[in-house]
Amino acid sequence: MARIVIIGAGMSGLATASRLATLGHRVTVCEATGTYGGMVGRYERDGFAFDTGPGLLTLPAVYRDLALKTGREPLEQLVELAPVDPESRHLLPDGTDLLLPNASRGGVIQALDTAFGTGAGARWAEVMNHGRTVWEATRRPLLEEPLPADTAPLRTDPYPAPRPGRLARLFGARAWTLADVAARGLGGHDGLTALLHEHALRFGLDPRTAPAGATVLPYMEQSFGVWYVRGGIRALADAVYRRCERRGVEFRFDTRVEEVLEKDGRACGVDTAAGRIDADVVVSAMDARVVFSEYLGTAGSQDDWPSSMERLHDAPGRVVVLLALRGERPAGTAHRTVVHAADRAAELDGIFRAGAPLAQRPTVQVLRPDDASLHPAGHEAVVLTATTPAMGFDWTGPGVAERFADRMVAQADAAGLGLGERVLWRVVRTPADTARETGSFLGSVPLPALAGARGAYLQAPTEEAPGFYLVGGAAHPGGGLARVGMSACIAANLIGPA
Repeated sequence: MARIVIIGAGMSGLATASRLATLGHRVTVCEATGTYGGMVGRYERDGFAFDTGPGLLTLPAVYRDLALKTGREPLEQLVELAPVDPESRHLLPDGTDLLLPNASRGGVIQALDTAFGTGAGARWAEVMNHGRTVWEATRRPLLEEPLPADTAPLRTDPYPAPRPGRLARLFGARAWTLADVAARGLGGHDGLTALLHEHALRFGLDPRTAPAGATVLPYMEQSFGVWYVRGGIRALADAVYRRCERRGVEFRFDTRVEEVLEKDGRACGVDTAAGRIDADVVVSAMDARVVFSEYLGTAGSQDDWPSSMERLHDAPGRVVVLLALRGERPAGTAHRTVVHAADRAAELDGIFRAGAPLAQRPTVQVLRPDDASLHPAGHEAVVLTATTPAMGFDWTGPGVAERFADRMVAQADAAGLGLGERVLWRVVRTPADTARETGSFLGSVPLPALAGARGAYLQAPTEEAPGFYLVGGAAHPGGGLARVGMSACIAANLIGPA
């Protein structure tokens, strides 16, 4: 039996703790705040409850595996899962109103042909077929296995772009980006481009620079489905926390780790404000960018970070607006509605170009779950989300956050959602809140691991040093509920049974 200290009780920390305790180790989790869940936060007031982080679950197989491996019971005995159908409603600036079915690629083709004309679905399907090629090429090395020591094979994008012309071969062809996929693979179709760009933005990616292989993200979503956890995603964190308790994991809340201790080149414990905790293994579930800044002697210098983490330094954040609404949720309302930006280029500049103004009419995701447990009778709880800058943008200035929230509500209402007139109260959360509450680096959102772009979208390896492991969104295999669950599985397999 090894003594294991886990730093942080976010979802990756909880998942790692439950797996390692099941393998027979003695596990202690140190959490700087007073609760667990990390990014999977919850805000409650006046009978309303909101997820402040992710609101939907993809690849539930990750947590099904966790439930079975740590308790020999199906996930559905721990939480109530429901497929989201339709998967999403898209409202475009030209007035197009598009409903996409859940986990039905044939249904998506039909919906696109109906909305955009015959042939649009076939174009999209061809790109998704290429996304499947990427999935088959990268599933194991990017999701299921430790990051290999030799990452050269992952530095080339497996997206099957057409062979370049003779001059391009002579002078060196530039690798395709998502923007190239939209321009060539989708024929520059405005509506299809909007769908592809929205997937990129939701994951914090700039389609102008993200590798074409990022098409694997919509492929996974449309192939394997999107799910809702009754009671909100926070209910999933509750379930994993309870599993940790059943497996004997010790939690020390309000206990900030000040230093990872080392002896003879190996991690041997942690130092906290409450004293030293000896360990045979230390697992950090903190944002790996913070780990490199504070624990590994880099003094916050980006120049000293692994090259694979440089792009993570500039990742965007999210503004989230929690709306407590008077009146019932209208019948037939889609769970997830995306109101697309009026000017995509201006929005991308506002997010990814330093000093550019924020979009006046941004892309806004609107989550409206049909879940009576989240609000008083006769009311509705709604969450709006927009991708925004994190690093280098001052969200703490007077009225900055509220004015942007006004734009988000106005954008939703301009598309006909009618939310503003029903608001009882609202809460606005910015990347600054995320940084303060979760310890994430500058409030930015970790990116998913992707092949291509010369390794720019690969994260820190799981085994950072002897006896010291990294899990979570800024470590391999990247951000998102499914991926942090996978990082926990990879770490547990590397550490092994007692």
